[in-house]
This record gives sequence, structure tokens and C-alpha cells, in this order.
Amino acid sequence: MAFTLRSVKVPPNSASLEEARHRVFDFFRAACRSIPTVMDIYNLDDVVTKSHLRSAISAEIRKNLHVTNLSNKVQVIDMLLFKGMEELNNIREHAKQRHHIIGQYVVGNHGLVQDLGAKEKDMSDFLKSFYKSNYF
Repeated sequence: MAFTLRSVKVPPNSASLEEARHRVFDFFRAACRSIPTVMDIYNLDDVVTKSHLRSAISAEIRKNLHVTNLSNKVQVIDMLLFKGMEELNNIREHAKQRHHIIGQYVVGNHGLVQDLGAKEKDMSDFLKSFYKSNYF
């Protein structure tokens, strides 16, 4: 498989908050359209569904809703959008390994769902609070 080096094109700065908002929606659409390709590249069919990945993308975008309260919000939105485009480009070009994708977008911060009940049965309250505070 030949690797082609594509330069990441820096989009021009958004002129207004409305233009930045439209660019975020366009990025979301592009990310959702690339989900089938990503699932094929990383063989994720047995681990996650397309709707779960779509929800993970939406959650990553919604993590930055607080940006609208900043004074230089358009520049910050453009910077976050560039970082998202770069992440998507790295995922599409197979610059990450399968366990990176599973750890970041499938399992996330909560750990595996089927493991939660078994671990917490035999743990003391101290360990539960320790693990909760020290593991993101």
C-alpha cells in the first residue's frame, strides 16, 4: 500500500461566528461520512456500531461548547476546528493504531461497560473514590 503525503491545508480564518458555526457543521458532516471508511480501515465492526462512533464525534464537538463565551471565540473555534481536521486526517491515513481508536472513541473515559460491575463489587469505598479521582 503506497503512502501518499498530503499536506494539511490550513483553512482561512472565519470572518464571523456564523461562518465558524457553519464550518463546524461541515466538519461534523465530513467526519460522519468517513465513519464507514474508518470502520473498514481499523476493523471496528465487531467492537462498535456506526451510531456509537457518530455519538462519540458529537460528544467530542460538544465538549467545546463553552468556547462561545470567550472574547476571541472565532479564532479559538478555528483553532479547535483545525485540530479536529488534523485528527480526522490522521485517522483516515491510518496514522493511529486500532487500540488508539478503541481507547479514545469506543471505550472513552468510562471504561468497558461490562467490567464496571465486576470490579466495584469487591472494592472498598476508599479505592472507589481513589480510582474515580485519579483516572479520568
